Amino acid sequence: MITDPLFFAAAIPAVILMGLAKGGFSGLGLLALPLMALVVSPVQSAAILLPILIVQDVVTVWAYRRTWDRRNVMILLPSGIVGILSGYLLAAKVSDEAVTLAVGVISIAFALRRLRLERRATPPEVAKADVPRGLFWGWVIGFTSMIAHAGGPPFQIYVMPQRLPRDVFVGTGAVFFALNNWIKVPPYMALGQFTTENLATAGALFPVAIASTWAGVLLVRRVSGERFYTLVYCLLVLVGAKLIVDGALALL
Repeated sequence: MITDPLFFAAAIPAVILMGLAKGGFSGLGLLALPLMALVVSPVQSAAILLPILIVQDVVTVWAYRRTWDRRNVMILLPSGIVGILSGYLLAAKVSDEAVTLAVGVISIAFALRRLRLERRATPPEVAKADVPRGLFWGWVIGFTSMIAHAGGPPFQIYVMPQRLPRDVFVGTGAVFFALNNWIKVPPYMALGQFTTENLATAGALFPVAIASTWAGVLLVRRVSGERFYTLVYCLLVLVGAKLIVDGALALL
């Protein structure tokens, strides 16, 4: 187990951000991996975070077990599995930085467009959970999740135009990413990332993970549905900007 106090100074805020994101404040979790990567390698950070994410998934799935959209999950999951497999097979050939940059650009363009449409006198037409778009975005979610740990923005791009009720939107993400994270376990094991040190370190952070996730669930339920969507769009812009900066700096 890692015992360096500097590691925990970065890891505890990172896990809290992930917990708030799991609770419903989508986007904040993308800040966790870069924060932890300040003190350990990105590969080790990802290996430590995956068991923590799985524990947090238990909390969110339980909290939103009655409010999730089965159709969306069934559409996204098959191509999400293919995306994870593609990411595993192409990990050595695809630049994490290029994927990060692309996801950032797409996220900002989508969020700004939706914010503009939301402010019109006539609200935008509500989208449906259609199979062609869902299969495409499911693959993107799985691929970016495996390559750059950035599956959240593509998920929001596909689901948010459907204007699901707040709890259904959060619950759908909770169930889908819970399944998504378990599917990522075999590739991580094959890559030899679940060492005793990494698993023990993750276990030490479980109490923080559980407490912060419950806090996220309680806080998000205090936000009205309309304000929730506006807040998530704004977070998506900020996260997209960070992804662009990270990807561009790494490529340069």
